[in-house]
Amino acid sequence: MLVGWCASTGSIQDINQGSKRENKSSCQKAEMVLTACLLALVFMWTVSSSPGMAAKSVSPPCDQHMFDSDVDNCLSEFNNSMDTSSYRDSCPWPTVKHIYNQLKFCVDDLAKVSWCKSQTFLEDKVFLGVHQTYFSLCGQVQDPPLTTLIMLITPAIIFTLSLPLLCIHLTT
Repeated sequence: MLVGWCASTGSIQDINQGSKRENKSSCQKAEMVLTACLLALVFMWTVSSSPGMAAKSVSPPCDQHMFDSDVDNCLSEFNNSMDTSSYRDSCPWPTVKHIYNQLKFCVDDLAKVSWCKSQTFLEDKVFLGVHQTYFSLCGQVQDPPLTTLIMLITPAIIFTLSLPLLCIHLTT
């Protein structure tokens, strides 16, 4: 708005050339002041909205007693579901994935409600116990039997060794 005003006042033919120059210089000063104010506002907005300067919300402390007592409810549901699986005989992982995910969601929700989400060691302690109890037979990945390895590796070796012979046959 001021720029439009300055443009319109600068184009008015004035008898006195001195007043025309004064109009232009005052308009230029006003434009510079407005530009500086705009830059200052943009800078202040950028600084105030940055994560480091944002006001930090104060959250209540972790209610570990509430977390521990309510985790028992999640674990009892998980334990009842796991009792129907044959986790004592073999690794139950693929079949109990859905039940495990329900336990994970339950524990995560409890951590949020009890304000213990930042203290991940509480959740880790729960899942460490679950893994030691139910997934101890789920060992590391083992190599396949020797016959399977030989059947998988032999074609690659034969192809690699026969490639020079094929090249010689094609070039002669």
